[in-house]
Amino acid sequence: MIDIIHHGATTGVTGSCHELTLGLVAASEPNNTAGILVDCGLFQGQEKGSSASASDLSIDFPIAHIRALVVTHVHIDHVGRIPYLLAAGFEGPIICSEPSALMLPEILEDALKIGFTRDKRLIDRVLELIRTRLVPVPYGQWHPVFSEPNGSLSVRLQRAGHILGSAYVECEAVSGVERERVVFSGDLGAPHAPLLQEPASPEQADRLVIESTYGDKDHESRETRRYRLKTILEHALADGGTVLIPAFSIGRTQELLYEIEGLIHEFRHDAVTDGVAWDNLEIVVDSPLAAEFTSIYRKLKPFWNGEAAELIRQGRHPLSFEQLTVINSHEDHQNAVEYLTRSHRPCVVLAGSGMCAGGRVVNYLKAMLGEARNDVLFVGYQAAGTPGRDILIYGPRGGWVEFDGCRFDIRARVHQVGGYSAHAGQSDLIRFIEGIAKKPREIRVVHGDDSAKRAFKQCLDGLGYPRVLIPNK
Repeated sequence: MIDIIHHGATTGVTGSCHELTLGLVAASEPNNTAGILVDCGLFQGQEKGSSASASDLSIDFPIAHIRALVVTHVHIDHVGRIPYLLAAGFEGPIICSEPSALMLPEILEDALKIGFTRDKRLIDRVLELIRTRLVPVPYGQWHPVFSEPNGSLSVRLQRAGHILGSAYVECEAVSGVERERVVFSGDLGAPHAPLLQEPASPEQADRLVIESTYGDKDHESRETRRYRLKTILEHALADGGTVLIPAFSIGRTQELLYEIEGLIHEFRHDAVTDGVAWDNLEIVVDSPLAAEFTSIYRKLKPFWNGEAAELIRQGRHPLSFEQLTVINSHEDHQNAVEYLTRSHRPCVVLAGSGMCAGGRVVNYLKAMLGEARNDVLFVGYQAAGTPGRDILIYGPRGGWVEFDGCRFDIRARVHQVGGYSAHAGQSDLIRFIEGIAKKPREIRVVHGDDSAKRAFKQCLDGLGYPRVLIPNK
């Protein structure tokens, strides 16, 4: 028997963790099984397990039969519970793409400091253990997980176009006389994303587990969102305010820098606001983690797409340009918040965290939300229960948001450019599925709000897919 079990991302968009299990002997001995986990992520916002208590983060399902963990990409909602998986006794390999192998210890170091321990020696021990378990696998290459007389499993990673190193997972599973190709989408990216090669559909998928973050809507085209970004920045900066962009450290920050560099290059002598040309606009990245991953992205240029590689050949540096300032130290961060709060210098600040649930962006928001001359620009999904969702919903109504038990009035203008989401839109998801030569006999819709999942299922039902499920656990 070949079975799929879900341990997360069924009641929202975070906590991704899925299990593929194979029976290895006859049905008379059903307990002899082996399997893999695909991702082991953290819950965020109001979704199941979202608080930072040990009981919520602990691994509450059997793992003795799990032979390997396969990581689709290194966003925290896909990898954040890995330290707890190790603590629960998992001793298998961690299979991922080559770029993800480079980035995973970095993202988990930050996660460990926030939710696990501040003990540097313990953190170093955990990270070293993770490094010894990493098995980097090139895209498009089958990798055997196990092979036994009554069952075998191999996996192959393909580009997902979500962030650098992201992958969807093809699983070739054999259990007795049963053979099946099972595909886990991870998070799929939209076509034509900056820096990334877009995903191609798998050649085969008997069963498909697919995300649905934007299963109910499509994004703006890249060209449309690029010029909308330009328009928003010009209007926002006209009154000498600061544009705050809560940005995810991996993926979104680098894509935004790429697009902003392109705007500066194209409109360099035009005025972004009175007295300030695009060429003189200061762009600030105030997030040590985002700065670190931007540096790693630069090292991974061989994995960039053709468009980005051509810019490099032209002598441009889309992730390291003259107008870019990176703030690392906490003291410099405090000085920047104070200076921008009292000055009227036009500035664009990218700071984590992306959902405003922590990180340095919170200090900017506390200081600047109360002034109408400032603007907040969201470019990514905001999960229910996060301050980012509250600002997005209540900000245009003149409402308030709570940080550290205190209310802060929202007088700053609030904008959203959905096209900069790293997730595929509904049409992109459909295109991915329709590109599979033979229709999957079963599709499981996960990783989305209820409304998005229902809309996406309805769309797939209308296209004639025989069995479309929305797992509830």
